[in-house]
Amino acid sequence: MAEIKKWLPNTDNELTPFQLAMMVLSLLSVIVVLILSFAKLDQETKRLLTIIDFSICFIFLSHFFYGLVRSDNKMHYIRHNWIDFIASIPLIEPLRFARLFQILRVIRLIRMAQSFIIPIIKQRRQATLASLLVAMVTILTFSSVLILIVENGIPNANIQTAEDAIWWALVTISTVGYGDYYPVTTAGHVIGGVVIVCGVSFFGVISGYMASLFIAPDEAEKLETQSKEIRSELHEALDRMEINQTMLIKQIAELQHELKQQNTLNK
Repeated sequence: MAEIKKWLPNTDNELTPFQLAMMVLSLLSVIVVLILSFAKLDQETKRLLTIIDFSICFIFLSHFFYGLVRSDNKMHYIRHNWIDFIASIPLIEPLRFARLFQILRVIRLIRMAQSFIIPIIKQRRQATLASLLVAMVTILTFSSVLILIVENGIPNANIQTAEDAIWWALVTISTVGYGDYYPVTTAGHVIGGVVIVCGVSFFGVISGYMASLFIAPDEAEKLETQSKEIRSELHEALDRMEINQTMLIKQIAELQHELKQQNTLNK
C-alpha cells in the first residue's frame, strides 16, 4: 500500500478551491469518456463530447502549467502532479481514466472534513472563481449534449451539429438570445428554460463577485482606519493608566510620610 501511495498525487497539502474544482471537472471528464467509450451515440453527439473533453483537458493543462510556473521547486511539483499532466492529454484515450485517481483524492480529503472545508472558507474569492468555472463547464456540457440529442434528426430543427449545440448553449446561458439557433421540440424548450434560469443565477453571482472587487478596497480602508483609531484609544488609555498609577504611588508615599510623622509625635 505504501508503494502505491508513493506514486499517487500528493494529498497531504491543504486543498485549495481550484484543486477541488479540477477534481470535480475530472469526475465530469470521466463521465464524458465513459459515455464516449460505451454508449451508442450518433456521429454529431460523439463530436460534441470529444470537443467538450478537449476543452476540459485544455483547462487541466492550463492549471498544471500555471502551478508549475508558480512552483519554487519544479521537480517536486512534477513528482507530485505528474498524473494530472498524463490524464490531461486528450489524444491518449486509455490514460484519461487516470483522472479517477483525482476523484479518489477528493474522497480521501472529504473524509478529512477540516482540511476540506476550512481552506474554502479562508479563500472565498478563489472558491467563488473555482465554483464559477465548474458551473460554467458543467452547464455548457449537459445543456449542449442534451439539446443535440433531443433536436438532432427532428424535421425543421436547426440545431444539428456539435458546433450549433455549443453556440446555442453559450447564447442561452448568457441570456443574449440571438435567435439564430433555437429548439423546436417540447423537451428542447424545457432544457432551454432550465439553462436560462441557470444562466441568470450564474451571471448574478459574477455580478456580485465583480461588485465585491470594487467594494473590498473601501472596506479594507475602513477597517484600517478603525484599527488605527482603536490603537490610538488604547495608547491614550495606557497613558492615563500610567499617570493615575504615578499619582497613586505619590499619594501612598505622602500617606506613609504622614503616618511616620504621627508615630513620631505620639512617641
